[in-house]
Amino acid sequence: MKITIIGAGAMGCLFGGLLSEQGMDVHLLDVREEQVVALNDHGLTILHQGVERIVKVRAVTEPAAIPRTDLAVIFVKHAQTEAAARIAAHLLGGNGYNGHALTLQNGMGNAEIIADVLGEEQVLCGTTAQGAMVLGSGKIQHSGVGETVIGMWRPGRGEIATEVTEVFTAAGISCREVDDIEPVLWKKLFVNVGINAITALTGLRNGQLLDLESTRRLMQDVVSEALAVAEAHSIKVPSDILKHVEQVAQATASNRSSMGQDVDDQRPTEIDAINGYIVRKAKERGIAAPVNQTLVRLVQTVQGKYAAS
Repeated sequence: MKITIIGAGAMGCLFGGLLSEQGMDVHLLDVREEQVVALNDHGLTILHQGVERIVKVRAVTEPAAIPRTDLAVIFVKHAQTEAAARIAAHLLGGNGYNGHALTLQNGMGNAEIIADVLGEEQVLCGTTAQGAMVLGSGKIQHSGVGETVIGMWRPGRGEIATEVTEVFTAAGISCREVDDIEPVLWKKLFVNVGINAITALTGLRNGQLLDLESTRRLMQDVVSEALAVAEAHSIKVPSDILKHVEQVAQATASNRSSMGQDVDDQRPTEIDAINGYIVRKAKERGIAAPVNQTLVRLVQTVQGKYAAS
């Protein structure tokens, strides 16, 4: 299987590195020339549990430098999803070719965008509990090991999901496939909704949200709103979803959320694909989501402030 990772940030490098390390046919595609040069000249440095190792990878800035691809794995920010989908369409060979795109991006709404470009039958999506942080050009920390869950975006040819699962598993990436991916995506969304924006705005680490009564109650409020929205859309949600969100915050207590890292480094965040997604889905059912809406506006304000500086 020929694989292209679109977006060589922390997670793209992690997956690309783990796959390359096992001899898979992988290219990393990124627009940042300094990142691509570092990866090609020095390899990908992965720091895990205090031990560094260097993995040889192939990285390019131009899609034209990559032969036709069987699987395009998309790891870009939500705002770049449509552009990434169009690149994937080129790499997958256009109409009549049976390649597929897999999104493991944070937030919701990405699969719909990719499906609009490629067609629903060519799209897989999923979530991952793997964690990674950028330490510098061509260098990442593998900060968390967890399960990756994938499935077809819409019912269709399931063999590709099985094949991708087998490829990931062979590379040491714990992976399983499910027939119905939507509840899995929503479960991950609840975690992001309950943790990311609050940590980004307060400067707290995940576990610290549970130490303060004010942030614990804010988590409860934002998750409760999201639960009402999910139920209005007939989404299957575990009855103990708030407990699950709190357990994730505790299990990752020392971590700074991805959105928190984005704000710290003055990068665009995924707020529109997380709490913003809840707000949009609430409007579709005539439901108010004032806590999520407020968090969206506050994060957008922070982004606007550093974007203007």
